[in-house]
Amino acid sequence: MVYSEFISSDGLIRDGRSSIKKLEIDENERPVGIQLYGHITASMVEAVKYAEEAQPDLLDINFGCPVKKIANRGAGAGMLRNVPLMVEMTKAIVNAASLPVTVKTRLGWDEENKNIGEVAVMLQDTGIEAITIHGRTRNQFYKGNADWTLIGEVKNDPRIQIPVIGNGDINRPEVAKEMFDRYNVDGIMIGRAAVGRPWIFHQVKAFLETGIIPEEPLTEEKVGIALRHFHLSLKWKGEPVGIFEMRRHFSNYFKGLPHFKELRLKLLTSLDINEIIEILEVIRERYKGFRYESSGEYFQDGPA
Repeated sequence: MVYSEFISSDGLIRDGRSSIKKLEIDENERPVGIQLYGHITASMVEAVKYAEEAQPDLLDINFGCPVKKIANRGAGAGMLRNVPLMVEMTKAIVNAASLPVTVKTRLGWDEENKNIGEVAVMLQDTGIEAITIHGRTRNQFYKGNADWTLIGEVKNDPRIQIPVIGNGDINRPEVAKEMFDRYNVDGIMIGRAAVGRPWIFHQVKAFLETGIIPEEPLTEEKVGIALRHFHLSLKWKGEPVGIFEMRRHFSNYFKGLPHFKELRLKLLTSLDINEIIEILEVIRERYKGFRYESSGEYFQDGPA
């Protein structure tokens, strides 16, 4: 299943155009959850009715975003510094919602306050249907390695009866299987590893089911996927946002290609749609037959 971009409750209830746009759901995305964040309980509760009008399959509360401008005003991971308010808000949202409610959060605010064990129990008691835990504190942001030990402790706590979903550093199918096997989690969530690698979900599912990891797409196949992605981004976001938001994806689609610096610079700076498409076609032809290996290097699979 997939989750929406996180949506500001304040933006939603004030009819912010960008927030309303994020509520759009394509039927191919189901099952889908809409994720809300905010620091005022009344605003979050009011935002529930707007989110439910989009008819998602569930609502998710973001208590995990570490970004300073969000966390410092008490939203996202900032809620980890005010657990009573976190619990109060979650309970109010569960009571107001007609759909299942889930929560995503982190291990704690900082190294000295890794309180996810007790927080998870309190959140469960509000009536949420599942909890996703990112294996870092807020102060870590995305630095260092995710610590799954506490995620496993929450999952294996006899007090916890709801599904526990683990998140953090799942960037290869082998890692996904290891997390399931070692920590007994009910599910895994993949975020940053899917940027410019949308096929990772297929690879993970195939490996879990068969023990075989499908090969990375050839570069010409990646170009086809990137072009489709680009057109969908433009259709949904428009110009120039649809172009800006594709840049980090483009960078990852073709990460590691040899002698790619000049083309990469053009691809990540151009604001001309036709020029970007032309650059992608050049990549398709120049690197035809190149396949990325798990070693982090490309090799040419067949004739150039």
